[in-house]
Amino acid sequence: MSVSAADTKVVEDWVRAAAAAAEEGPGSDTLIIDVGDVLVITDHFVITSGANTRAVRALAERIEEAVGLSGGPKPFCIEGLSDYEWVLMDYGDFIVHIFTASARDYYALDLLWKDCPVLAANPLPS
Repeated sequence: MSVSAADTKVVEDWVRAAAAAAEEGPGSDTLIIDVGDVLVITDHFVITSGANTRAVRALAERIEEAVGLSGGPKPFCIEGLSDYEWVLMDYGDFIVHIFTASARDYYALDLLWKDCPVLAANPLPS
């Protein structure tokens, strides 16, 4: 995505707000991956896991609220709300992936994007 330098800082604040909300609970193993150099459609992935489908649902709600409270947008779309195994929240400049542990192991996005810079692993809540 093409954004100005000032906008880049704002988007990174939203990304960190999403990651911090995940880590505050009930998310685990949260990563922020910079995919902007290899993908045209987005700049960052936030990847996190919930212990079960209830936790995935709670994470989706918590992250959407945290991004909004940080001045961020609503997601353009949210996929995976029918089964809560893998919820994808598309914010345009960044995408949040919330998995159950088994779905995260199966799809292995962490490994697929391992050559991209990891901006934060298990970020501290801000």
